[in-house]
Amino acid sequence: MSVETTPSSMPDPEWERLVGSFFSGPGAAPEAAPVVKQTAGADPMGDTPLTPAWTKTRAGWKARAHVGRVNSARGFRRWLRRQATEHGHAAQTWRGIARTALWVQGVEGVQVLASRHEVQQAQRDYKSAKWAHDKRLIPGTEKDKRRKDMEAAFAESSKALAGYKKARAEARTKRALRGAAALAPVAAVEGAGIHLLGAPGGLMATGATLAALALLGRRTTAGELYTDRDAKIGDGDRMTDDMVNRVYRSAKVIGTDDVVKLLSPCTLTADGAAWEVRLELPDGIPASKALGATPQLANGFGVSVQQVSQTKGEREDWLTLRVTLKVPFTGKPHKGPLLAAEKVNLWAPVPMAVSERGDVMAVDWFEKTALFGGEPGAGKSAAANNPLLAASLDVTADFYLADGKGGFDLTPFEPIAQMIDTDGDPKKLLAILTHVWEVVLPELKQTVKDHSVRKFSESLAAKDKRVRFTILYIDEWASYMAAASPEQQKELERLLRLITQQGRAYAVIVIAATQKPDSNAVPTGIRDILSTRWAGRCMTPEASDTILGKGRATAGYNAQRILKSQRGVGYLQTGETSEPVLTQSYFYTDDEVETILRRAYELRQRAGVLPAAAEPDILDHLLKAAASTGRGNVTRAEVFAHLATVDGEFVQGADESDVRYASRAGSALKDRLAVLGVDVPAVQFPLDGKRVWGWTVEALQRAR
Repeated sequence: MSVETTPSSMPDPEWERLVGSFFSGPGAAPEAAPVVKQTAGADPMGDTPLTPAWTKTRAGWKARAHVGRVNSARGFRRWLRRQATEHGHAAQTWRGIARTALWVQGVEGVQVLASRHEVQQAQRDYKSAKWAHDKRLIPGTEKDKRRKDMEAAFAESSKALAGYKKARAEARTKRALRGAAALAPVAAVEGAGIHLLGAPGGLMATGATLAALALLGRRTTAGELYTDRDAKIGDGDRMTDDMVNRVYRSAKVIGTDDVVKLLSPCTLTADGAAWEVRLELPDGIPASKALGATPQLANGFGVSVQQVSQTKGEREDWLTLRVTLKVPFTGKPHKGPLLAAEKVNLWAPVPMAVSERGDVMAVDWFEKTALFGGEPGAGKSAAANNPLLAASLDVTADFYLADGKGGFDLTPFEPIAQMIDTDGDPKKLLAILTHVWEVVLPELKQTVKDHSVRKFSESLAAKDKRVRFTILYIDEWASYMAAASPEQQKELERLLRLITQQGRAYAVIVIAATQKPDSNAVPTGIRDILSTRWAGRCMTPEASDTILGKGRATAGYNAQRILKSQRGVGYLQTGETSEPVLTQSYFYTDDEVETILRRAYELRQRAGVLPAAAEPDILDHLLKAAASTGRGNVTRAEVFAHLATVDGEFVQGADESDVRYASRAGSALKDRLAVLGVDVPAVQFPLDGKRVWGWTVEALQRAR
């Protein structure tokens, strides 16, 4: 019978597949490692252990050295922790010395004590017989009998004393022999070490002696070995199959007689940051049961709940378990890739975040909508910045932005936005949604009809410049609804629902962000059709479920467990991932945002797609006239004089009297304000010792 073998030095596709499935960590996979020239026939018998060729390259040796340093440091810390326990080497050495002393002493002491007890008893019997014999006034026959008893007791006492002396002598002899047997190796090793190497040899011999004593004392008084204890990763121990089974049993995931089958060995990741293993659960135990027992598993491994991650596999009984050696995402945030990008193609996936394994999480935004949620300070705005900044570098993307909290997060985007509201004004949001629904969407639909296709595509965008992305971003919808009238609320919700439902096929990307995405913050009918979800730190599991979906928290995806020190960390769920993935979003500082948006502005300027500047309305002119006085107010005459410089209707005719001009200009101004739906009546205020009619800056700003 012949056995076909493959030399280990030859390329092995099966090995490459296995290595590829086990590889984890940042950087290139083994397939991307430097190519090493193979020599055929180097191992004709095929009995050399399978070792990937890349491990023998410079990069491979460097990676192995790094892992070696990490393991050495971890092993030293584990050794230090061990010394404070009864399994410490000092404790083991003392136990070894005590056990050696007990062995040298032996069990002869029991025989000596027994002989001594016999001597003492015989002495008491002899004294008692002698006392009875020495009594006076005893008949002769009785006297003789008592004398015989006394002599017999004396003989027994002498015999017992001789036995005691013999037992003691034998005990001393045996102890001396055992002592010599115990000390002879020590003396021999010490003598040989000093004779051969001098003082260093003596120290080495002493170390060997102590090691031997520690070996003798390795078991505790209760008979427990160091390896018999409940080993935990948090104590610096290695992950083993026994540990995995013990932890899953103690967490009540599997029964006491069940066994978890390991589909891969327990391995340390390439970056030395975590232990990973793929496992198969016993029959009748779904993966959801294990996913919901994450806190119990963390307790068993001796780590925090943030360090345990379980990912559901292709089958219901498959899991990938990952236990990090420290809490993930507590260091500096990852720098975003957009800093080095000249431009972005939104038809391609956009990098959004980095997973625990160091994998880049990218989202394909075509036909996608998104919901970003989390408590204040969780990094919601920073996470939402990723798609916005990426879209800014694509000149085919138009922005319609609204910030309900009236903050400054969206202010840097204003120069490239078609429409924007940073005041939290429901009227402005209504104008934005109305424009998108009545103007933008009909134009996009007409483009699709002109080409007789079902939806937009990248190939269609290359043919027709009318194919553009529309980014509709609304931050804090609840703030808008709180400030809107009941009629406005109904219209806002109707328009947003229609745009979200119908805009997907026409590259309309709706993104909503809120601190608490309940039915009040984002209508349920709209929230349910937002496909991409990002859940930052939440106050309750219910709030986490509101973002990710009902039941996610009990299944192990609970954003409440995210620590405050984990800034920008959240569960990302996209159409590309069936389960949420814990990630850390790319972070861009204010200066970096400004740099990217300056580049975006220049790109759009060269492409000729910058939004047209809005024509100032009559209220803008009033505000400008009031600001130019520097008094906080403006008179009617000053307003008419300013309007005459920008609008011919307010120029006084050559034959028009001042009274007639003031009446005509006042009526024209009132009509212009009425068109805007603004009513700002003139008021009197003192100026230069007299009272004049005009407007205050405060009243004009309130009208705006």
